[in-house]
Amino acid sequence: MFLRPRRLRARFLIPGCLALLLGGCLALPQTGLFAFRLAVTSLGVEEVRIGPYAIDPRLDTSDVAPLIASSLGMGSLPVQATLAMGLGLPVGMPAVEMAGFRWRLDMPGVEPVGGTYDEDVALTSAEDAKLRLPVAFDIPTSDPARMTPLVELATQLASRGKLPAGSQLSITPGDLRGLGVTLPAGLLTPTLRLAVGEGGTLRPLGDQDSS
Repeated sequence: MFLRPRRLRARFLIPGCLALLLGGCLALPQTGLFAFRLAVTSLGVEEVRIGPYAIDPRLDTSDVAPLIASSLGMGSLPVQATLAMGLGLPVGMPAVEMAGFRWRLDMPGVEPVGGTYDEDVALTSAEDAKLRLPVAFDIPTSDPARMTPLVELATQLASRGKLPAGSQLSITPGDLRGLGVTLPAGLLTPTLRLAVGEGGTLRPLGDQDSS
């Protein structure tokens, strides 16, 4: 009679232990994803165009502003460039596939630009993913006071191949897939924010929620 309660407890205890053990095993593959940290390993500017002019970084661009000003009428002048970026993972993190991301770039004196990178990105800690993002903004040609510094900014982007100091870049990851699980966007995948310092150095501003 006195053994029955022990047997009943054992019947409930054993399945409970098995459930905890299995739950722990299933949680292990997700640990790497839950600790997800995206790293921007490089950031540069390529293929700068001011209106119809392709700016050659090997040439002196000091005469570009008066050349453009003398050939323009009213309206605005488009500036187009390519943001060359390297993305990777910290050492020791498992490889994952990111279902694109949202990005935003703030440069001094320019309205923020951004967009969505719609292609899947394979991320590893061994080799960086090389991506290209289109950057475009307008120069108001009817306002010389605003036009001149923006033309100077465009020529600096071409000649230096780097974003100006004071710029900020933010990246919000999409869904993550790896180790047999999928981590939906916004769930433990914070927005990465970087500040650009002198010489193009990058400084993290801290991870913040993407909501």
